[in-house]
Amino acid sequence: LRHSTTAALLTRRDVIVVASVSCIYGMGDPDEYKGHLLELHQGVDYDQQSILRRLVDLQYERNDTALGRGNFRVRGDTIELHPAYEECVTRIEMFGDTVDRITVVDPVTGETLSSPSEVVVFPATHYVAGEERMRAAIERIEAELASRLEFFNSNGKLLEAQRLGMRTRYDIEMIQEMGYCNGIENYSMHIDGRSFGEPPFTLLDYFPDDYLLVIDESHVAVPQLYGQFAGDRARKGTLVEHGFRLPSAMENRPLRFEETLERVNQCIFMSATPAKFELQNSAQVVEQIVRPTGLVDPEVIVKPTKGQIDDIIVNVRQRVEKGDRVLITTLTKKMAEDLTEYLLEQGLRVRYLHSNIDTIERIEILRALRLGEFDVLVGINLLREGLDLPEVSLVAILDADKEGFLRSETSLIQTIGRAA
Repeated sequence: LRHSTTAALLTRRDVIVVASVSCIYGMGDPDEYKGHLLELHQGVDYDQQSILRRLVDLQYERNDTALGRGNFRVRGDTIELHPAYEECVTRIEMFGDTVDRITVVDPVTGETLSSPSEVVVFPATHYVAGEERMRAAIERIEAELASRLEFFNSNGKLLEAQRLGMRTRYDIEMIQEMGYCNGIENYSMHIDGRSFGEPPFTLLDYFPDDYLLVIDESHVAVPQLYGQFAGDRARKGTLVEHGFRLPSAMENRPLRFEETLERVNQCIFMSATPAKFELQNSAQVVEQIVRPTGLVDPEVIVKPTKGQIDDIIVNVRQRVEKGDRVLITTLTKKMAEDLTEYLLEQGLRVRYLHSNIDTIERIEILRALRLGEFDVLVGINLLREGLDLPEVSLVAILDADKEGFLRSETSLIQTIGRAA
């Protein structure tokens, strides 16, 4: 998907990319990536061996048996290529040294889908570089390795020195012979020619200058963008400390928050509960009073805690008679389990949901709720994704007056919205 995304961004203007927070993680240099593309035109003379050498330079592997993504094969005067970013196979038929015909075929049926007059082939990896740049990168890697080995040996860390030396020298040999190695992104600082501290290239660098960024659920996404750098650094710091990677591997990192902001041209924050950052950095705030679905916000009713469980049971039975579903949110796992047990004793069909339940079982529980296998779901954090359930007409929030993350203004508004 990354390859199809970058190929589309570099060849078209009408592109919409749906990405997670991973869009701020390191990728290869877009100029190098674009500079290494291979263009072939029907009716133009090319030496077949030159085409094959260029494909190898672009990190495509020859496989005459199984043609998968990133592979090519040769049968006489015909070259078949499966680009890393396409679902279909490109067939290039030569007549002598001339490209006689270009066709796009289905990889399963072999059916011809189209016959373009030209084809553009992007590299099979984002970490592609010319011979001069790669040679310079290897020299820098070797210099850093020598410095790091000296550090480990002088501090008596012989195991770490041996581990790092074997791993790095093997990677260097692979790069020299094949042009790549497993985990080549860990040497991206040297390949890109960056220094320590310089921001890496990311997916954002592949966009044109006038692109629009839309951050959905910004009250959650912005803090995620903010925290990626520290989390990545803590994880890779352990690898570097124990000799699994060179210190430069830590420069294959996500952008810092301020570095991300520097790459944002125009941005729309979308959230029912925008935080201070969004409000302070917005030139204009637009409220969506009328939803596209035509639904209205749910009525909010505040009730005393005295007799709350009996009151919930009465309300639940009213909703169940209408064929609706109910969500109940508590503060702790113990409360969720105890409440579920009590409601079961009262003859209600109820289950609970909390962090001890794995992802697959969680999906099955939500599906069972929608199918009507039970009527009431008791949980703790009902803000998580996947809980936009149209069958739910009542959300009961216990201890709504307590202080804490799950009872903050933002959390309460988000939880209330589950009944919309």
